[in-house]
Amino acid sequence: MATVAASHSQLLNFIDAVQRLGVAYHFEGEIEEALQHIYDSFHDANDMDGDDLYNISLRFRLHRQQGYNISCGIFDKFKDEKGGFKEDFITNVKGMLGLFEATHLRVHGKDILEEALAFTTTHLNDMVESLRYPLAEQVAHAMKRPITKDFNLVQSLRKEELSNIAR
Repeated sequence: MATVAASHSQLLNFIDAVQRLGVAYHFEGEIEEALQHIYDSFHDANDMDGDDLYNISLRFRLHRQQGYNISCGIFDKFKDEKGGFKEDFITNVKGMLGLFEATHLRVHGKDILEEALAFTTTHLNDMVESLRYPLAEQVAHAMKRPITKDFNLVQSLRKEELSNIAR
């Protein structure tokens, strides 16, 4: 199971990189097939990468971006007995950044993602000055322009480009 999770994690990171580069439209079928396979492999939220905040956040974001119905309950395991997010994650910058990006795919009425947005925004803003390059730049960019906005911008530019070609 650990090997499968590791290969799924690598695949999700690859899909994320392709999307960030703005060339995902060349691989739409392959991306959809890979995400469907990963989605089908993990029916139980508790099987999703154990306690790895970054990978769970990445899986959540990529699936939600593609329209999959993935429960925000997968983030419950990162909350403490008082109902707040565990303070242990404050030092996990990559995980916090992944969760921050995932929160931008929240739907109305899902308090856990509202809480996660407040938690990650506060702590990422507090730590950005003490981070080193390139992580500091990554965090600062994400805080100004979350990945979902970049993704939507690339998608709209692609549609415009296709429309111009079709004329």
